[in-house]
Amino acid sequence: MIHLDDVTLTFPDGESRITAVDHVSLTAHPGTVTGITGPSGSGKSSLLAVAATLIRPDAGRVMIDDVDTATMDSGAATDLRRTKIGIVFQQSNLIASLTSQEQLAVMNELGAPNSRRHRAAASARAATLLDAVGMGDQADKRPHQLSGGQRQRVNIARALMNDPSVLLVDEPTSALDQERGASIIELILQLTSELNTSTLLVTHDLVHLPRMHGAVNMVDGRLTSDLPAAV
Repeated sequence: MIHLDDVTLTFPDGESRITAVDHVSLTAHPGTVTGITGPSGSGKSSLLAVAATLIRPDAGRVMIDDVDTATMDSGAATDLRRTKIGIVFQQSNLIASLTSQEQLAVMNELGAPNSRRHRAAASARAATLLDAVGMGDQADKRPHQLSGGQRQRVNIARALMNDPSVLLVDEPTSALDQERGASIIELILQLTSELNTSTLLVTHDLVHLPRMHGAVNMVDGRLTSDLPAAV
């Protein structure tokens, strides 16, 4: 589970500070997807960065599986991200020279023992996850050989490689058409349920929100349950 408790984050702006996240409390339970929407500049990406422990908030707590991340040093936070948090970025950022299978396997090598047994286990898990996201028959393809939707599926599988309890997803459909975007949302909902992850998903596409287990709107750094109407 991930729980943000009264989180505030500010950034310097000349001689003053801008409040990007303003006293936000939010919980995502295992097996659920919580959607976060709002206008550009409302603080959505900043909130996700705080949830990912990439940025330490000015105030408040980020609890992941009952661990208070505010007490961690940078090394412990890095270990937590590697073992507990999966991040799906807006752009897939796949490594051009690696196949789909290798994109996943290399994630499992970070900070892990480099042994033949470990590499075999990583390869097997990568194959299982690629099958789960419908990319098992594309395991030997490199990013330039894949469509945008296929790259995003590999991106999702990569985020799940280390069996995280928390999945943070940033605008996964922004570069896709409506049909491919809907299939990516459906995939995230399915994997969240099957793998029992606690998922926070930032999206500008309001049509997907009714499919999620909960949704909030972010305006000027604050959350509200009053969602904008889909156009």
